[in-house]
Amino acid sequence: MESILKWIIPEDISSAWLKYLHFAIYVVGISNGVKIWKLEKYISPQTMREKGSEIVLQLNSNRWALEIYRTIIGTLNGIAVMLLVFFVFALIAYVIIRVFEGKKQSG
Repeated sequence: MESILKWIIPEDISSAWLKYLHFAIYVVGISNGVKIWKLEKYISPQTMREKGSEIVLQLNSNRWALEIYRTIIGTLNGIAVMLLVFFVFALIAYVIIRVFEGKKQSG
């Protein structure tokens, strides 16, 4: 990523963009991975009604494993989508820069 940013963006500000990109990766990963409303189901005392019977949600070891798995998958999914978008825009910028360089050399 660093070399892509240095090639597309002037070198003096590419390090700042790289820091921002790392920050964005953390924010997107955490916000996509951690589902607060799912965890609130276990913290606040609620009961689910299912076909006339009441089910109290408990956070046992199986449920912990499932929630951790969901968090990891959600985090990786969010990061992958964000990086895909970044690389698509970087590819577009690369093509535009190459076209302008080609016009400079021929003109």
